[in-house]
Amino acid sequence: MDAALTKSERETLKAIWRITSQVPGDVASEPSGARTGDLAASLKVSPGAMTATVKKLADRRLVVHTPYHGVCLTDDGRRLAIAVVRRHRIVERLLADFLGYTWAEADRLAVAFEHSLPQEVEDRLFLALDRPTTCPHGFVIPGSGTDDLPTMPPLYDLGPGDRAVVALPGSTDAEVADFLEDLGVRPGVELRILDKQPFGGPMIVSVGGHERMLGENLARLILVHRVREQLPGATAIPQGSVTAPARAGEVGFIQQSETNRKDPAGDAIRR
Repeated sequence: MDAALTKSERETLKAIWRITSQVPGDVASEPSGARTGDLAASLKVSPGAMTATVKKLADRRLVVHTPYHGVCLTDDGRRLAIAVVRRHRIVERLLADFLGYTWAEADRLAVAFEHSLPQEVEDRLFLALDRPTTCPHGFVIPGSGTDDLPTMPPLYDLGPGDRAVVALPGSTDAEVADFLEDLGVRPGVELRILDKQPFGGPMIVSVGGHERMLGENLARLILVHRVREQLPGATAIPQGSVTAPARAGEVGFIQQSETNRKDPAGDAIRR
């Protein structure tokens, strides 16, 4: 990782990567950049401060800022952004596994000190944690030198018969996270899509042996690793990663007590 970068510059690279990697893209279309206003909002800084930071990164040829098209990472910028993401997820794993913080708390606290860690400390942490494959949110921890990560579609993009492992972004609203926890839909859990109604209708998933109905709005907040169909005796592997996310099966499930509830995203859910 480039030690000459400031904390704000590294956080900006990470934010650009997160925003641009979440934009669904067609290989035939132009890549979409991150708008400076969105970057400023995500990092809770003023638009003027963000514009200044983007200019510094552009001067170092880590980003390209095109009017009306937003900010895109260069190849060097992408490699540095992935290195920042890797460190953040390793530190999150430390906070969750050794200090008992929740996945949401780990995301918030990791930023406070991750940028001051020497590379040697990051490497030793990774080994001490037994080379984890995912962060507490369920996202893949990239390898050292990796220049990209597997695309993770929203759950609602999947269809009946598909299987996937859940990941939840750190930006997930606390009320939504608690609601999903009650349903047993938490990072690392594997689920199967049983049914999906057309025209934006709800989908039914099987999780922990229970059927849950999720509306479109809620299902689009959940990102997933697709799981390939297994051969007899084979181990399920999320597409684009080396090993399955940690703790995919080490979870308990809480049954709903109500037979008819309303989810925080505004969609009806029935047991």
